[in-house]
Amino acid sequence: MASKQSQKRLAKEYKAIQSNPPQYIIAKPSEENILEWHYIISGPPDTPYFNGQYHGTLHFPSEYPFKPPSIMMVTPNGRFKTNTRLCLSMSDFHPDTWNPSWSVSTILVGLLSFMTGDEATTGAIRTDDDFKKNCALNSLMYNITKNNLFIKNFPELIEKNRQIIKQRHEQDAKNLQERLNKFQGIQGNLNNTTASTTSIINKRKPSINTTTGVASSNNNNSVNTNKEDKIRTEDRNQTKEEGTSIVLITLVIALIVIVSYWFLY
Repeated sequence: MASKQSQKRLAKEYKAIQSNPPQYIIAKPSEENILEWHYIISGPPDTPYFNGQYHGTLHFPSEYPFKPPSIMMVTPNGRFKTNTRLCLSMSDFHPDTWNPSWSVSTILVGLLSFMTGDEATTGAIRTDDDFKKNCALNSLMYNITKNNLFIKNFPELIEKNRQIIKQRHEQDAKNLQERLNKFQGIQGNLNNTTASTTSIINKRKPSINTTTGVASSNNNNSVNTNKEDKIRTEDRNQTKEEGTSIVLITLVIALIVIVSYWFLY
């Protein structure tokens, strides 16, 4: 049960945080118990938490502001264990370092700063950025489907979350369609290139055969025989060059297709 002093202090802080909320942070006390606060941290840009919505709790002792609160995070985040007391300088793990002049805003700004760092402490976990980004991506849906405390204390955000999730899905679908269109365009260019290459090769073959036929019909003449040998040599070299070109073109096409699939998926 809150003492008169803690109740007065927390009511004053609630008024202050409403009029001047810290960046990326909102917080309010439970309607049933002013010693139980709920906060939301929005993931800042240029961090793996960007676009994430992280709900947590502060539990103040009745002796507040002379003793610090416990701090927990409820939404999966990749930085802290969920529903676990965190060991921070402004939490109940360290009453010896607590300063009574600190406020709810001070505590949450400090929590956000610690969250975006990589220092180890009790309650912290180590994950890679991809895992954190995935947690951020799923955080809004988690809060409105699996987080009963969030649903109870932030009913005004449920529909807002739904709209944001819908917009993200629509944007994802649009991006996917744009990638498919690009991929289809690349495929069309590849087909045109292949057709053009085949056409050029086919056009060159008749002239080679004709020239070879003329040379063969005059094989009794020594000069023509030399020409025939020269033509045959050129024919073999030309065939090798064409074969090399086809191989190179095939390799380029294969590489473009592989890169296109990678870009698409």
